[in-house]
Amino acid sequence: MTHHPTRASAPPGPAPVPSPAPRDRYLDLLRTLALVRVVVYHLFGWAWLTVLFPSMGVMFALAGSLTARSLKRPAWQVIKSRVRRLLPPLWVFSAAALFLLLAAGWKPGDDPDLGGTWGLLSLANYVLPVGVPPFPWYLGDKAGLLEDTWAVQVVGPLWYLRAYLWFVVASPLLLWAFRRAPWATLLAPLALTALLTTELVRIPGETGDAVWDFAVYGGCWVLGFAHHDGVLARVPRYLAVSLATLTMAFGLWWASGHLGPDGWDLNDIPLAQATWSLGFVVVLLVHSPSWHRLPGRLARWDGLITLSNNRAVTIYLWHNLLIMATVPLIDMAYDVPFMTERTMAALDSTYMMWMFMLVWPLIGLMVLAVGWVEDLAARRRPRAWPDGRAKQGRGGP
Repeated sequence: MTHHPTRASAPPGPAPVPSPAPRDRYLDLLRTLALVRVVVYHLFGWAWLTVLFPSMGVMFALAGSLTARSLKRPAWQVIKSRVRRLLPPLWVFSAAALFLLLAAGWKPGDDPDLGGTWGLLSLANYVLPVGVPPFPWYLGDKAGLLEDTWAVQVVGPLWYLRAYLWFVVASPLLLWAFRRAPWATLLAPLALTALLTTELVRIPGETGDAVWDFAVYGGCWVLGFAHHDGVLARVPRYLAVSLATLTMAFGLWWASGHLGPDGWDLNDIPLAQATWSLGFVVVLLVHSPSWHRLPGRLARWDGLITLSNNRAVTIYLWHNLLIMATVPLIDMAYDVPFMTERTMAALDSTYMMWMFMLVWPLIGLMVLAVGWVEDLAARRRPRAWPDGRAKQGRGGP
């Protein structure tokens, strides 16, 4: 009997590297719309924009969905990664903001609002935003180059970073609770908002502000969990939309009886903001089509949508400062020799529109100047203009 030699088994090849999950372009589109709405709102101050598109609720919901996806890894790693991505862009902005504040004459040690040594320690929030960084409410001259509330406009929006940081830290516990009691976890922030609105419970100071943020936007963050886990998709669409419509209707009804100094600005009406945002986000996410490519005419905006998502922190941090930077730039036109009374009157009547047209190239310049810090924070190779076109040129998005 002839014995054939045993064929040696081929050595195993390298294990295939799993490709990263494709980005959900629908969620990217929503984030871009939210950022654009924030810029337009802070420029024109139109109260109705908070009803048309509640950007903060949408942004917290999207962040909640992404955080739930990340929590497949150990919680501590996720928290550390999210905080690491947030801090370097904040440090660059904080350095610029503090330089401007100090150069304009702000003396933190003499500021009565800081309350002595403990108040000075709150300057650490410019480094780690566990609270909102301090700033003077009035600085400079009302008739000066900028209005005397410019510091509030520059630093005030940093409340979002504080809220985001605490939501990230709380997410492992919130996700654990959501997967055991989804309805209770979803509605608990709304119930807390209603309780705080009655003023039966009052929490002063920075702690109170943080609790208000959690109460108003916590439901949207948890909705992000529901979207990621597929819980929202299992609810019959007609039922989800009907409940969302009723919730939004309540929000508008409540707002109509509690209008603030800016009318229908929901930022001044917490319970209306919470209910309207919650219902609005349900409608957006229950219809979520999970695009891997932008369809139809939206495809022409692919580059800007990709860029805005890769530079979302930079755009949010700097947009208010850049809005104010348009003022001295436009004012230079008044000194042009050939300006007449008629052209000056025309400039006066179109001043806000010129600000709107000028702020976008300024944002683009800031993305080029400091946006690459977001890449370093994410441990990626720095990119000047990450709009996805270079990747497409190498063989597709």
